[in-house]
Order: sequence, then C-alpha cells, then structure tokens
Amino acid sequence: MLKTSKGFSSFAVNELPKAKDFYENVLGLTVKDNPMGIIELEISGSSNVVIYPKPNHEPATFTVLNFPVEDIVATVDALVEKGVTFEKYDEVHLKTDEKGISRGNGGPNIAWFKDPAGNILSVIEVK
Repeated sequence: MLKTSKGFSSFAVNELPKAKDFYENVLGLTVKDNPMGIIELEISGSSNVVIYPKPNHEPATFTVLNFPVEDIVATVDALVEKGVTFEKYDEVHLKTDEKGISRGNGGPNIAWFKDPAGNILSVIEVK
C-alpha cells in the first residue's frame, strides 16, 4: 500500500526561528519556509525533513537526524568553530574521545550534538 509513497521524516522544536537559524547558518543547510508554519530542511539525495513547532516540546532521547560525512574530524572541527558542542560519553559500550567522537565501539566513527531544542543529531563517517 505504501510501497510507492515517498516517505519523509519530521521532528518538533520549541522555537522555530532558533531552529531555522541553527540549521541554516550553523549547519549550512538550505531551509525552506512552508506556508503551514513549518520549515523544511533540504537534504542532498534525500527527502526533505520537516521541522514543526511544538510549544511543549520534549527532545527525544535518541538520534533524530544523521549526516554521513567523509571526514569526521574535519566536520567536527568545522562545527565546533561555529559554536556546536559535541556530546561526551564514557559508558561501558559507548566512549567518545576529547572531540566527542566515538571510534571503535562496534560501529562507524560517529559524533553526536544537539540542536537548540535539544534534539540529538549526529555526523557519521562513511568511507
């Protein structure tokens, strides 16, 4: 029934103007205003991601959006220069280095950060 439907992802934020500024000016994405009072992130090679306002927004405790990158160190460094803070983890199965990059934890190199609404995003190194 949905085999030919072009699905898309969405998530909420508490302040749409802050989200628009972050995704556009910090992450460098193209952000489109939508007449329904939402914004859309244009993601290269993918469907647009819809971000909608929700006054009582509570961020998810999991990653809502991942960005594959070729060089995670260069990407993390560039985002840090723009004011992004990467999450640091020191758990049994999840450890990050001083930059906030998880390496050799059973998966790809990955680093997590949050948008202004507290939503968890990541950059994942693909080679």
